[in-house]
Formats: sequence, C-alpha cells, structure tokens
Amino acid sequence: MSSELTQEPNSSSVSGSITSSKTIEANVIIKEFPGFKLRCGYELAKYDLAYLTLGVLSEAKDNAILICHSLSGNAHVAARDSKSGKLGWWDVHVGPGKTIDTDLFFVIAINVLGGCNGSSGPSSIDPETGKAYGMTFPPVSVQDIVKSQVVLIDSLEIETLFAVVGGSLGGMQAMAWATEYQDRISHCIPIASCMAHSAMQIAFNEIGREAIISDPKWKKGNYYGEEVPEHGLSVARMVGHVTYLSEYAMRQKFGRRVQEQSKSNNYFSTLFSVESYLQHQGESFVRRFDPNSYLYITKALDMFDLLEGKSASDVFDSVTAQFLVISFDSDWLYPPDQSRDLVRALKRCNRMVSYVNLDTQYGHDSFLIENTQLKQIIQNYLFQNYRKIDNS
Repeated sequence: MSSELTQEPNSSSVSGSITSSKTIEANVIIKEFPGFKLRCGYELAKYDLAYLTLGVLSEAKDNAILICHSLSGNAHVAARDSKSGKLGWWDVHVGPGKTIDTDLFFVIAINVLGGCNGSSGPSSIDPETGKAYGMTFPPVSVQDIVKSQVVLIDSLEIETLFAVVGGSLGGMQAMAWATEYQDRISHCIPIASCMAHSAMQIAFNEIGREAIISDPKWKKGNYYGEEVPEHGLSVARMVGHVTYLSEYAMRQKFGRRVQEQSKSNNYFSTLFSVESYLQHQGESFVRRFDPNSYLYITKALDMFDLLEGKSASDVFDSVTAQFLVISFDSDWLYPPDQSRDLVRALKRCNRMVSYVNLDTQYGHDSFLIENTQLKQIIQNYLFQNYRKIDNS
C-alpha cells in the first residue's frame, strides 16, 4: 500500500491539546543509565547518553518524535545552545513553526553511543582503569545505539514514539527502531539512507579509517592526554565531505577558481578554492570530534545490515510503523536505488509506505540544508498523520 501526501498543514485545525512552547535555548542533558549486553557480546556495565528535548510532551504522550543524527552530528539538533550560542545542526528544520514543529511535537535528540559529544565512547573514562577507554571501548552496532535509546525513552515514560526521523546513519537507526521495536514507533522516516552499505560506501569509510590509524600520533588509539592525530582525522573528513556533495555543487561553488595566495605550508604556489575549502573543513572538524569515535561510528555504519541474511518477509511482516522514505536524485553516496530497494521490500510485504525522490542538486547534504521540498513533504506527512490521532 502507499499513501498520498497532498494536504497542506493548517495548525488551526489541530485541537489545542498541545501546549505551545517557544523554545529559544538548547540545554543538552547527560544522564547515566545501567548497561546491557552489546551485540558483540561485551557486557557494558553502565553508560552515559547526552540528549536534548524541545517542545512539550502532550498529556497523552502521543506527540514524541526522535530525531537521529548522522555520522558527525550530536544531541544539539536545534535551537541556540545556552553556552556556546551556536544553533543546532538541524535548526533549519526543527523549531516553532518549522518542518518538525516544536509547538506541536515533543522532539528528542540523542548523541549516539560510541560518540564523543557527551555519550559514552572511546574518549570516556573506563571506571576500571581511570583512563580513557581508547580502542578498548567495545564495538557498537546501530542496533546497540538504538537499544541505548530505548532505555532513555523508557526513562521519559514514553511508550510509543509518534515518529523516528533521521538521515544517513540516522535513517538506519529509524529502520532499526521500526523492525526491532515494532510496538514503540508509529512512523519511520529514513532520509538518504539504506538497508546495508555497498562496497563503495564501505571503501570510502575505510579510506577515512586508514588515514586516522596511519597518523603517527594515533598510537593505536592511546593518544588521550597527548597530541591528537589531527592530520589523519582531517584527511578522513576531507574525503567524507567530498562524498556528501554533488558534482554540480562542487562546480557551482568552486569551479577551477584559485585562491589569491597559497597557505604557507602548501607545497605548491597555486591553491584551488576547493582545496582551501576541504582544508578548512578538515581543520574545523578536528576541533569538535574524536578520531576514535570516527573509527567506531563508521564501522557501525558499514556493519549495519537490516536484513542480515533474512528474507524481507521475515523482517517486515511484523512491522506496524508506516514509512516515509526520502532520497535525493543527486546523492551519489546514498543513491536513490538504495531507498527504492527498501520501498520495494516494504511493498512486497504489504506495509504502508510512501516514497519521494527529490530532484535536488546538492547531493547527500541535501537533507541538512534549507530545502523547501523536503520541508513540505515531512511537514505535511507529520501533520496529516498526527491530526488522525488528534481527531480520533
């Protein structure tokens, strides 16, 4: 089955059961939770999760939306951080009156397990040694990340999420929610994602990992308190960033333009604009991300396989969530064919799914930037389906 997205949102037609919340500041909370057994077999004694909530949870607790971030994201999804003053990574789409309207929905964002922005990961302190885990931190899977999120959602006393939304890695988390916690989610919205990485996707991640571990300062992951392998992480980010853009975006933004003068540490007198841009991306990334977390999270991406050798019917027949699957025509890192594979599998199992392939020109990053088409699709879908609950 498929559903159509036609009606424009009209907030005046929604019952006043939701309290308006003009959230202007973001206050990320770090909370400790009891551990669990990871898929790798390691028993995690306890762990921290950094999370942010925006908006107001309804009395019926039926308006909660979990937004899952991609590789380099964090819990600060939107609003202005109360300390740094910076806006969240998806502020363009999350907030009062925006795509995911915090006047209507209670938004939750969580930094992934294995990350480096408040949630437990390689840079966290191992209570047994008093030192950073480094590479002794256990391997985490997307399913482990979602399991840790379930515990947090339980602590908020929310039985069912109205929707789980995410792009790239976030889309994988959304799919894991829908297939492993069928009674806990009503709508699944994976954006520019896939059921399993292709050889090309794994290859790009491996280049990034090799750049990090080849840096002499990496020291097998034991660099905490010493010099960080910044160069390796910077190169990894540069490679990754190229894959997030499209040829059109690169051509329009940079072409063959040359900077006025080369950096002093550049070996050549000519520095193309695109070279300068990538160097800047790499340098800024190392100031906010841990190299070991990059290794762990990219490996979790590569190891994710929604079907895991099972048939589509084995995985999807018991799924109750409705799906809205979104891809971008210019995305060559997560091409539309991968989203269509998911849609076809869902349709074969007679699941409720809507699919939209947007004709954008900015590649994989199309879901992170201001995008009118994306806004209308998601906003209409959420509004129409929440109104069904509100009017029931």
